[in-house]
Amino acid sequence: MSAMKSSRFFNLYNHGFIRTAVCIPEVKVADTFFNTGKTLELARKAVAQKAILAIFPELGISAYSNEDLFHQDALLSSVNESLKIIRKASEKINLIMAVGAPIQVDCRLFNCAVLFYLGRILGVAVKSYLPNYREFYEGRQFTPASSAISRKIDLAGQKDVPFGANLIFRSTNLNNFNLFLEICEDVWVPIPPSSFAAMAGATVIGNLSASNITIGKSEYRHELAANQSARCVAAYLYAAAGTGESTTDLAWDGHAMIYENGNLLAESIRFSRKAQIIYSDIDLDRLAQDRMRLNSFSQNAAIHKDRLCSFSGIEFEVKIPQGRILLNREYPRFPYIPADPSKRDLRCYEAYNIQAQGLAKRLEASGIKNIVIGVSGGLDSTHALIVAAKTMDLLGLPHSNIKAYTLPGFATTSKTYNNSLQLMKALHVEANEIDIKPASLQMFKDIKHPFSHGKKIYDTTFENVQAGQRSAHLFRLANMREALVVGTGDLSELALGWSTYGIGDHMSHYNVNTSVPKTLIQHLIRWVAESNQFSPQVSRVLLDVLDTEISPELVPGKSDGNPYQKTEDFIGPYELQDFNNFYITRFGYKPTKVAFLEYCAWKDKEKGIWPDIPADKRNSYSLKEIKKWLYVYLYRFFKTSQYKRSCVPNGPKVGSGGSLSPRGDYRAPSDSEPAVWLAEWENIPEDDN
Repeated sequence: MSAMKSSRFFNLYNHGFIRTAVCIPEVKVADTFFNTGKTLELARKAVAQKAILAIFPELGISAYSNEDLFHQDALLSSVNESLKIIRKASEKINLIMAVGAPIQVDCRLFNCAVLFYLGRILGVAVKSYLPNYREFYEGRQFTPASSAISRKIDLAGQKDVPFGANLIFRSTNLNNFNLFLEICEDVWVPIPPSSFAAMAGATVIGNLSASNITIGKSEYRHELAANQSARCVAAYLYAAAGTGESTTDLAWDGHAMIYENGNLLAESIRFSRKAQIIYSDIDLDRLAQDRMRLNSFSQNAAIHKDRLCSFSGIEFEVKIPQGRILLNREYPRFPYIPADPSKRDLRCYEAYNIQAQGLAKRLEASGIKNIVIGVSGGLDSTHALIVAAKTMDLLGLPHSNIKAYTLPGFATTSKTYNNSLQLMKALHVEANEIDIKPASLQMFKDIKHPFSHGKKIYDTTFENVQAGQRSAHLFRLANMREALVVGTGDLSELALGWSTYGIGDHMSHYNVNTSVPKTLIQHLIRWVAESNQFSPQVSRVLLDVLDTEISPELVPGKSDGNPYQKTEDFIGPYELQDFNNFYITRFGYKPTKVAFLEYCAWKDKEKGIWPDIPADKRNSYSLKEIKKWLYVYLYRFFKTSQYKRSCVPNGPKVGSGGSLSPRGDYRAPSDSEPAVWLAEWENIPEDDN
């Protein structure tokens, strides 16, 4: 790996991100030169943090609260001089700056956002909707964009500057970086200008706002920004005026927010007496991916095609910041699970009940009242069993309708065996045991496997005979007991093809875990235990199951009772593979980008970790380790395991990134090649430096 490739890898701008800033400077009413100085001061700070875009408040060069002073020539003249100062200073500031200013054009006064970059004014966006109600009187001083005659103006010594409310600024060298600016009230109307701009291609929307503060208004701002960013599938940067604006009749809280597709990424401290900057890294690839997948987005755009064609595209090239620039935005280590405990509890509640509702409907539809399930004492079967118990509660049926079987084989450990027995007893299900060793030995003898002659050959056949015997027994038991076989295999195993095909753990009548990744199953079990969904005895066993090494227990272990096979030694840590699976299947990211995200999330043992995770459970991974296990994921997912996903049993979709069913979220050929993913994987360096 060359130094050039390594340096490119560790720069967020090479992975579809841009770093953005929302700046709230100090202002003095009508003191344009003071305001200009404070604006440039924050701009330089933003550049020092490697940001490429900064949004400032509405009319920030003059201050918003000038009222009839806006009609004074001295003020307007000084605004023009200030814009010249900013334009000149911007020659040495590698930052796209959206600055608010009153501008007189064709004997009309417009509320504008002026976009500067490297000594050039890229364009002037004009406010479309002027509030003239309650405390607002903008219609007294300003003219709306719809009344503008000129489409180009001379400004701050530059001729033919694009002017209007339909400008989209498109980067020629940063994919999917298309910027649109609207101003304050524009987002408060039923159909904001940014809605049309987004359908016309804008991915980043800046709102230069003043927005005085009243009780409860900040909550509504959040709702507006969150919903607009989600509906537009865009980033939304919002800057409200702060300290220094006139308090003759109003107050100001300096509210800055950055949203991306409905998710809050950063927010200012409100009511600060000091200037502030908030930053966040916008994932342009994610926005483009979501728009591509959401075909209703393009259908909506087609209906408004005539309106969208009125937008003007203004192209510019970005001077990309160089060097090692890692994300300052936190990507969760566990993307399927919220870090916030209250949200995590809600997610667990929903997932658990989705699974139970799905199984309840299947039992009702089939007219079957009994369940057959294999219980190993491991994570997956444990969770499937407690889902089955919840289902019986929903249907008003006794837990004894669950015909549970533990099926010990050649490698079953005492810990998992005892936990399976204790869990069945604590849940009051019908507990059964069938030793599969005799049936497996008979098959070894029938197929002339060396193990039948006393040779310790623990090959794939040795493993799969046991897995097949377990499933074969369960299906025939279901026939006998008029029951439905509940599957236990999870989403992580499905992604990696870690299952025995056909009559093995791959198959069942209905699989409640099919859409639940391993990392989420662990938290679901813990939630069931800690929220006391069942008895204290059940909770005690569940917590002990969580402390069990993940293993298929198909190859005999050592005399100490610990399993010989440790699943994660073969297919990688589930916490990494779930991360890989989420970002590759949910967003279609390149392997290099996934590795970059994973490195930023997992490089530090303590960074981004939940406080309630014990110290001995906190991991970190080097880029070399990340690269190693990502290869395993890519090869297994794209080369060897799709045929298993093409015929999975029915099961409920649980999360937005959680289904690989060919009838649900994911359809793919079973005989594709992994070449393009592995070629991209080669570009990942192994050295963290």
